[in-house]
Amino acid sequence: MDLGMTERVRPLIEQVRQMVETEIAPLDREYHEEVGRHPSGDRFRMTERQLEILNSLKATAKERGLWNFWLTDSEKGFGLTTVEYAYLAEEMGKVGIAAEVFNCNAPDTGNMEVLERYGTEAHKEKWLKPLLRGDIRSAYLMTEPDVASSDATNIALTAVRDGDAWVLNGDKWWATGAGDPRCALYIVMAATDPDAHKHSRHSMFLIPADAEGIEVLRPMHVFGADDAPHGHMHIRFTNVRVPQEDLVLGEGRGFEVAQGRLGPGRIHHCMRAIGQAEKALELLCKRAMGREAFGKKLMDLGANYDIIANARMEIEMARLLCLKAAWVMDTQGTRAAQPWISQIKVVAPLTALKVVDEAMQVHGAAGISQDFPLAAMWTHLRTLRFADGPDAVHRRQVARTELRKYSNGKL
Repeated sequence: MDLGMTERVRPLIEQVRQMVETEIAPLDREYHEEVGRHPSGDRFRMTERQLEILNSLKATAKERGLWNFWLTDSEKGFGLTTVEYAYLAEEMGKVGIAAEVFNCNAPDTGNMEVLERYGTEAHKEKWLKPLLRGDIRSAYLMTEPDVASSDATNIALTAVRDGDAWVLNGDKWWATGAGDPRCALYIVMAATDPDAHKHSRHSMFLIPADAEGIEVLRPMHVFGADDAPHGHMHIRFTNVRVPQEDLVLGEGRGFEVAQGRLGPGRIHHCMRAIGQAEKALELLCKRAMGREAFGKKLMDLGANYDIIANARMEIEMARLLCLKAAWVMDTQGTRAAQPWISQIKVVAPLTALKVVDEAMQVHGAAGISQDFPLAAMWTHLRTLRFADGPDAVHRRQVARTELRKYSNGKL
């Protein structure tokens, strides 16, 4: 099992690291401080300065060939393995806007996976190409307000066949990225046959964000913040007509598409979380060495040596588990990797949250202020414990996999 950096990816990691630290990080705060400053007062409309920051950084990344790393095992990308890409995702996780600068941001990467793997040539021409160029954004609509969406078989937004089209009705929420004014495509999970086997009841559709009958009701707040201009929107579908040709892969194959999409995406999320943990530990150490209280450096007070040591060890363990999940995906496929992905989906955010919390504590009141990125990291990581499946669901999967060893595979 080779989990180390390959010679192919090592120079890419160094280039990405340098760009994140020296060019993206200095502009990240300014980008977020621009939210709400559009002349219209609409927090979900981007200012000229925000667009200037993003477009100039993206142009630089493209010029240097640092673009679409996530597209593994494809002639359209670098052809990296998931293990190789994981190291790049870690670097991008250290700064809020970094992933988008390299066109490696969620939910677009997962949506591009869907189009690349399951889309028709027409889908790829219409949607994949502009997404690969970074010209548009997209959203993935799965979770619903009126059902326990942690069990995706509950998803109830209806899609009823009407001639050569489907008619969709219902609500979706937590549609991440749907607030972005550049969001042009929704990928939507809907129930097409409620009486079929539970994993054959649903289908996936490609729908333009401006389709008739779509209403954005409100942005969902995360710990009191609306995450503008990206946003997590509550959206209503009222008699939205979708042509048959925009059904992905086939009727009843929504779960197949979803699993193909979520497997790599969860690994990407987790490695970005490791990157945030590394950044938090860096901030913790610098603060502990640079400040004094009660006549001593902060690092010499309390249990800070133990805290720093434990953070380093726990980050290393979490990274290795993420890399193993990536290796299993590369060598055995998404299905075999599922138990490992469930493990990292629990471990990585929890580990990163712990490190960020300790860093906040060392920073005192400043740690929860806008002057440091720690509060934003904490809220993102706490949210990640729900995104792509809550901890309890992933623990259930890990336990079931373990128990099958003693139940003749019948569990």
